[in-house]
Amino acid sequence: MAELERRERVWYHGSPHELVELAAGSTITPNRDLARAFSHKPTLVSIDDDGTIHHNGREAGILYRIDEPLAPGDIHPHPQSAMPENLEWLTDRPLRLRKLGRTRIRQSDRLTEEETETLVRSRPRAEGPSIGDVEPHGGRVC
Repeated sequence: MAELERRERVWYHGSPHELVELAAGSTITPNRDLARAFSHKPTLVSIDDDGTIHHNGREAGILYRIDEPLAPGDIHPHPQSAMPENLEWLTDRPLRLRKLGRTRIRQSDRLTEEETETLVRSRPRAEGPSIGDVEPHGGRVC
């Protein structure tokens, strides 16, 4: 992703916690739906080939937007992400947040227990810390 595009893009963060500032080393994404899913503190997130996101989160959450311009060196791609390219980034300094609103878990976004068990059984074991693994059918388990 080009530096200019990265700076001008809208960036999101999801959390179940009330925040004013995001700590350095935190994860951000340009995908609002992904941030919304992560606001529910899932242990598993699945991104289908068509971009549909499902998760097993159980907490109500809050969706935030980064509320300041980004300069070169403020963020970098997550080095161990298994998500599609340019979806998961890490912050290199604290960033001001603007609360967009509370999120509630939509049943249509939830993984069933059966889907969760299938995904957990099918994902390869990663070496070292990783946000996710690639599912055999081409979708993503995060």
